[in-house]
Amino acid sequence: MIEVRDLTFAYGRGKPVFQRFNWTVAQGESWSVIGPSGCGKTTLLYLLAGLRVPHSGSVTVGGRPLVGPRLSTGLILQHYGLLPWATAFDNVVLGMKVRGVGAGARRRTTEGWMTRLGIEHVRHHYPSQLSGGQRQRVAIARTLALEPDLLLMDEPFSSLDALTREEMQDMVLALRLEGRVTTVLVTHSVEEALLLGRNILVLGQPPIATARVIANPGGGQEGYRTAPAFHEFGQEVRKCVQEARAGVV
Repeated sequence: MIEVRDLTFAYGRGKPVFQRFNWTVAQGESWSVIGPSGCGKTTLLYLLAGLRVPHSGSVTVGGRPLVGPRLSTGLILQHYGLLPWATAFDNVVLGMKVRGVGAGARRRTTEGWMTRLGIEHVRHHYPSQLSGGQRQRVAIARTLALEPDLLLMDEPFSSLDALTREEMQDMVLALRLEGRVTTVLVTHSVEEALLLGRNILVLGQPPIATARVIANPGGGQEGYRTAPAFHEFGQEVRKCVQEARAGVV
């Protein structure tokens, strides 16, 4: 689904964030990307989304070289990206409207996802009238309404309170188990990385040429949060992140 080959990228004339970096993601896999602050996690996500262009090397998604944003990639951001002057319903319907989906199909799809995510009752509310969890549900509904085959998430729950965050994690986990969507989640939270990723990519200090990959067999499975292996793998991932911060590959 994703093939990153000999990727080199830097901002302006600064030090490269990635230097001849390689990474492969199979269709249907779920990955969490974690590492110390400033290591390039969000940069990698933007490169996968086609919002940044490599200086050299290539990013291939779905078998095609990525030269810009693709229609079948969904992106969920930390701060939702909702239009403040549009209602929850109009925010969800926006992407389909841009793509020229018919009015009837837009309405049915929007109503279906808003009902599925428990926000149908706030369809006429504006973002300023919604809680953080409701705003995130609107952002998720807007993305999933476009039926992406690749879902990219950048710290999507970091601004939520602990209970709402767990609720959102469980909801994404349930949606993930229902389909074959390939997911890549950027997070600072070891627990979130373990819960939502069957594979964990640990980035180190730039320039990044290689990264550690940790297989997490329990990731994405119901009940994993309370399983002994969850805490055992958590210690391993924390150790890897600490070593990455210290520059140990």
